[in-house]
Amino acid sequence: MENSSRLRRITDEKMTPASPEFHVVHKVPAGDGPYVRAKHAQLVQKDNEAAIVLFWKAINAGDRVDSALKDMAVVMKQLDRAEEAIEAVKSFRGLCSRQAQESLDNVLIDLYKKCGRADEQIELLRQKLRMIYDGNAFNGKPTKTARSHGKKFQVSIKQETSRILGNLGWAYMQKKNHMAAEVVYRKAQKIDPDANKACNLGLCLMKQARYDEARSVLEEVVHGRVPGSDDTRSRNRAEELIMDLESKQPTPRARSVLEEVVHGRVPGSDDTRSRNRGEELIMDLESKQPTPDLYNLVGLDMIEELVNGLDEIEQKWAQWAPQRHRRLPVFEQISSFKDQLAC
Repeated sequence: MENSSRLRRITDEKMTPASPEFHVVHKVPAGDGPYVRAKHAQLVQKDNEAAIVLFWKAINAGDRVDSALKDMAVVMKQLDRAEEAIEAVKSFRGLCSRQAQESLDNVLIDLYKKCGRADEQIELLRQKLRMIYDGNAFNGKPTKTARSHGKKFQVSIKQETSRILGNLGWAYMQKKNHMAAEVVYRKAQKIDPDANKACNLGLCLMKQARYDEARSVLEEVVHGRVPGSDDTRSRNRAEELIMDLESKQPTPRARSVLEEVVHGRVPGSDDTRSRNRGEELIMDLESKQPTPDLYNLVGLDMIEELVNGLDEIEQKWAQWAPQRHRRLPVFEQISSFKDQLAC
């Protein structure tokens, strides 16, 4: 109790970043440099505009540049200055250490997503996949330490690969290239399945009017057969998608009844007007069903590019694997994209 009262007294006295106790209370680095002052403006004063100015000063002064650039980009995004943040990261990442480059890529991917720059997001995600295939991710280590909500945890190459593929699938969805998204989501689920990506795969199949397949995928989540489906939000989303699916899918019973009329199996269906009405209603049902992306030639061109790129990486990996020490067996589990497309 005495320690808690002392900490409250310190806060009430509006301590400065130079105060010895400041970094303990607010969980920021100790010192009085521009980076610490930027964190003070961001976390204590809640003045993001002032924080950005001080982050710039930290970068120019060479004060904790890795953290200053990443933190500044995050604050800029919060202020809807994502485009400016992208240019800042791209211009000044050369001042950062080699170890910071991977996390800067993640910052850029998030910024590209925010700005709707799907093409650049896709390109960077594919670069990250190439690094994993070549064994150069995580600075050559099998795991890395990540942080979320103030807690540290270990991420494996397998988990990171599935995460990147999931992001890549969503980027293809934004481009309305649902065939490419499906292939990528299926590969991600094969490596490290989870309920969120299963829902996205179900949505992707719905966009291609493959309702039975979509229902099968979504019901796996609803019935708790996919890792992460114990999360209420994931189950609710799967149930909502199934309801949406049912509203779009023509019911077999409705079509069956109308066909009975068209083929004269119902009393009174010898009447021309009734048969014509039945045919019109069947045409109306069919018109509400989306055209599958299977016939989207632009989508097929993008798929071919993706397949060729990953085939090249897999062939290179197979050629180098006997000579390399950093073997990543997760990629031995991944089948060719072409086999999946042929199904």
